[in-house]
Amino acid sequence: MPEPAQQVPAAQPAAVFTDPYRSYNFKLEIQGVVEGHFTEVSGIGARVQAIKYWEGGDNQVVHVIPGRVEYADIELRYGLTASRELFDWFMTAVRGQVERKNISILMLDSAGATEVMRWNLFDTWIREWRGAPLDAAKGQLALEAVVLVYSRLERVP
Repeated sequence: MPEPAQQVPAAQPAAVFTDPYRSYNFKLEIQGVVEGHFTEVSGIGARVQAIKYWEGGDNQVVHVIPGRVEYADIELRYGLTASRELFDWFMTAVRGQVERKNISILMLDSAGATEVMRWNLFDTWIREWRGAPLDAAKGQLALEAVVLVYSRLERVP
């Protein structure tokens, strides 16, 4: 009896490698206006709290259901200039008259020209401001920082 012919697997197409986005190509929009001179944006994130409960009569099983959503604070670092815009915005919270704004963080392609992703932060306000450390021996740029809090996060796409 002749042996059955072995099937040869079809050639798989070569995987296309896609370069990851560069972390230094970003912009920040505040109320739809592009703001510049930011050197770092960190802390974008969210977490869903886990609520644990035990089933009556069965202490061996722990069930876990989703709870509150918590958004991480976002820190912006920027070169100190004569602009008072961020400091004045922070001072609205200090005076107890918080001014909430919608913010977008835009990730750009490797050429730095085209938007490839954005994070929209809603009802954002500044909860912390830190002045630039001053040190004559280091000869570095003077960088200030603000910490943002917000009510809701959206990623596009």
